[in-house]
Amino acid sequence: MTLEVGLWRADENGLTRLSSSRVTLESKLEDYIEADPDILGQRLMLIGRQVPTAYGGSIDLLAVDAEGAVHVLELKRDKTPRNVVAQVLDYGSWVSELDHAHIVELFDAYRPGIAFDEAFAERFEGEPPDQLNSAQVFTIVAAWVDPSTERIVRFLNETFSVPVNVVFFRHFEDNGTSYLARTWLVAGEAASAPPHNKTQRTKEPWNGRDWYVSFGAGGDSRSWDDARKYGFVSAGSSPWYSKTLKGLPIGARIFTCIPKTGYVGVGIVTGEAARFDEAVVFVDGQEQKLAGLPLAGGYRHNSAGDTDDEAEYVVPVDWKKTVPASQAIWRTGMFANQNSACRLSKRFTIETVAAAFGVAADDPL
Repeated sequence: MTLEVGLWRADENGLTRLSSSRVTLESKLEDYIEADPDILGQRLMLIGRQVPTAYGGSIDLLAVDAEGAVHVLELKRDKTPRNVVAQVLDYGSWVSELDHAHIVELFDAYRPGIAFDEAFAERFEGEPPDQLNSAQVFTIVAAWVDPSTERIVRFLNETFSVPVNVVFFRHFEDNGTSYLARTWLVAGEAASAPPHNKTQRTKEPWNGRDWYVSFGAGGDSRSWDDARKYGFVSAGSSPWYSKTLKGLPIGARIFTCIPKTGYVGVGIVTGEAARFDEAVVFVDGQEQKLAGLPLAGGYRHNSAGDTDDEAEYVVPVDWKKTVPASQAIWRTGMFANQNSACRLSKRFTIETVAAAFGVAADDPL
């Protein structure tokens, strides 16, 4: 049954039904959505408008949501029922093949000069998920559709769980004031995206070398000034913090970040992790025990009586570039993690830190 959207003015004279304008609305809908995607009733970030596909034709609007699913938004305009549904699914077949890098490239072309990760974090208040384009959602935007289109969309959605839906808009005028009303064909607003298994293709590839290290400086614990001066990173007090640090391989390039402060160093791991009371570093070319050096940090979890689980662990590092904590590098959308160490595949973070520190993003140091 075709959906009908009505709007009435209620005043002292009773109810007066307002008339809608379909022709005026269809010519403006794409501009409305681009200006404010929230009018669709879901939080989206646009990544392209009139995006050409490899199979011919251009997608009216392309967007991502906070979970990394890609939304194909196609305006009906004057398309026939079979054409509009077939077209949005055809576009979806092309979109489904886009990898992480291609999604970012589309955004770069749409909003040049703005980094995807930074824009994503500002829009959704969180960094992008590891997977982009893990699923696709198809939305037909229309002022009206005929019963045939409704039947096709409901059949695909409700019988085969194809995430396709129709969002209706009506444009009303009342004494010089314009109103826009919205409703969805399938209950629950936009059809939800099914889970996908394209994890390897839709993740940013890891280069096999770069790692993120969280250096929890501050208070009377560890000191970043010590780490810069003597060439090391450390973590401890529980296996949660020390286990991932122990996994850093010799030769790994690490991007070191002080939580809630920013990135402060890039260096190369030169040795295996060791307990603080056993760790050695090189000072003026001479090997010395770290525990015997004058240190600013308290390192209160490092006494010889500590169990292995409680102990602070130290990884020696050949720093290529460091800055004081007061000059830390941070931009919205940069990678951060609760683990003491993990693989770093976020190109935005790598390239931003490398550029700020004057090191190569990809070439060997």
